[in-house]
This record gives sequence, C-alpha cells and structure tokens, in this order.
Amino acid sequence: MSSALKRLLRVCLWAGAGVLVLSVLCVLCLRWVAPVTSAFMLERRIAAAVEGEHDFQLHYQWTNWSQVSAQLPIALVAAEDQKFPSHHGFDIDAIQSALADADEGERLRGASTISQQVAKNLFLWNGRSFVRKGLEAYFTVLIEALWPKRRILEVYLNIAQFGDGVYGASAASRQFFRSTPAQLDARQSALLAAVLPNPVRYRVDRPGPYVLRRVAWIERQAVQLGGPGYLPR
Repeated sequence: MSSALKRLLRVCLWAGAGVLVLSVLCVLCLRWVAPVTSAFMLERRIAAAVEGEHDFQLHYQWTNWSQVSAQLPIALVAAEDQKFPSHHGFDIDAIQSALADADEGERLRGASTISQQVAKNLFLWNGRSFVRKGLEAYFTVLIEALWPKRRILEVYLNIAQFGDGVYGASAASRQFFRSTPAQLDARQSALLAAVLPNPVRYRVDRPGPYVLRRVAWIERQAVQLGGPGYLPR
C-alpha cells in the first residue's frame, strides 16, 4: 500500500471517528438543551423558499414537559406507539407484522416508534432510502441510550408536525384551539394525535370522517392503557 493511500485511509478514519463523536455529543447535549429547530423544519423552510411561498410562516416554540397537559403525551403514545414505555427504540413485533403484510402483497407500511420518529424529524430528511433508514436506526440507538423516555416524548411533542408549518404542542394549541398546551383536554389531544400520519392531508381544524373515527379510537386506547399514569415519570 502506498504512503499516499495510507494517509488517505487515516484521514478517512479520523473523519469518521470525528463524525461519530460529534453525533454522540450532539445527542447528549439535546438531553438537556431544547432544540432551536429540526431537520424537518429546515427542509420545509428551504422548500418554501425554493417554491416561492412568500407568505409561508413556520410556527414553533419549545414548551417544557411541566407546561403540557398530561392528556397530550398519552394521546400521542396511544396513537403512534403503545409499547413506547417498554421497548428500546424499535418495535420488533410491528416490524415483523409490516414485513409479513408486504410479503402478502400489501403496501409496505411504516412501523416507526416514537423514538425513531424523533431521530428522523430532528436529524434527518424525508425519504425511504437505505442510507436514511440506517442513519435513523443509528440515531434511535443513541437517543434511547442517552435520553430517558420522558425526554424522548418531550422532544417528540415539541417537534412533531401538526399542520403545514405548525410544529409542536405550543404552536398547535395556539393555532387550532387558541389556548396553551397546558389547557389541552383529552379530545383536543386526541385530535392532534389523529392527524400525525399525514398532518398536511389531514386537518385539525377541519377533521374529516377518517380523522374523527381515529380521534374516538385514540381516546378509547388512551383510557384502556391507563391514562397518563401509563407513561414513565
């Protein structure tokens, strides 16, 4: 092996190690520091600028866990990831079920946990490439290893998209209910959770039959899980 190739290999190894260390430090820092934005928010801002959406406004304001109604976290878990308190970032049963359905000819559906969605929304871009899924798995492992469960859920309810340009519980509460996150009741919380599969297509302010059916289901599931007491403290 030539000396130039050896030097290039060393540079690549040091660069790779640097990226790994930086990613760990970034995730560790966000255990305590509120994120000022997310990759998905930046992506939406860029898209608006490129497409000439001059009237586009992005609404986001961090809200601490203690300032959010206890009804919202349990509604999100009931809707998106009912095994959240017990899994370690990945719902293996849901993944196997999704793959089995795909083998039978059904469209491959997502089986992402809340931890995976935090990893994707906070650090990555939209898409279904193997590279992005691999990075999503990597950041999910870091988040689960370095954050307590309550922090994961706190970040999720702050960066989740509830409408076009509406991110987090604070912005959604003001935009749709003219209230604060602390004032959200069980139905309002279920309504916010119900649009998460596609918050641009499904509307909190104009819920259609599908969203209303999903709201009722989420409310039942939240009660059956045991309400807010089901979640880690």
